[in-house]
Amino acid sequence: MTVLVKADHLTKILEGDVTVTLVEDASLQVSAGEFVSITGPSGSGKSSLLYLLGLLDRPTSGLLSIEGIDVSSLDEEGLAKIRLEKMGFVFQFHFLLPEFTVLENVMMPIKRLGRLSEQATRAQAFSLLSDMGIADQADKLPKKLSGGQCQRVAIARALANDPAIILADEPTGNLDSASSKTVQSILHDLAHSHGRAVIAVTHDMDFAATADRQIRIIDGRISSDRSST
Repeated sequence: MTVLVKADHLTKILEGDVTVTLVEDASLQVSAGEFVSITGPSGSGKSSLLYLLGLLDRPTSGLLSIEGIDVSSLDEEGLAKIRLEKMGFVFQFHFLLPEFTVLENVMMPIKRLGRLSEQATRAQAFSLLSDMGIADQADKLPKKLSGGQCQRVAIARALANDPAIILADEPTGNLDSASSKTVQSILHDLAHSHGRAVIAVTHDMDFAATADRQIRIIDGRISSDRSST
């Protein structure tokens, strides 16, 4: 399998009156078609690691490559380009823009990339909503949707530019059990049927147990990285 994310000895330290190590000497790789969960106690550094892998934060030291590209020396513009082209993000709270319709929210990343016409952008966004089973909600504002529906819109938005890598931070943490299972199924399908690398931080151990691999973090360090099979 093609390795899409490769981290070597990533460390993130916050300097101040008190020095805090958020992530320490983390090495891992995630391949296409693989679903990986990251678990650990509150404050253990699991979200901090996800933000490093997603180029939302810079490591203090260590190397990171995305689809074989060493991103360690890229400037902010270069990192933003990698995120827009190669990554999709799903968070616990969907962060949909309330003043725009569901369809318009999904169209935004496509417009930012700027490769498609307005008509093609609209068609692609609608197709993604259809894939998520919520095309009938396209013209509604987010406030008219349930939490589970909003999270499916957020996943559609994450897929807007056909990224190879999906990073999810507690994607089911704010959902009821039925919606949680739906989102869980969608994320698994993105990895196993569509060949994406999916990395999900979760406190839900039942969810984590269904991943291909489970990475556990304690006090900023990877304490285990094991296959679920």
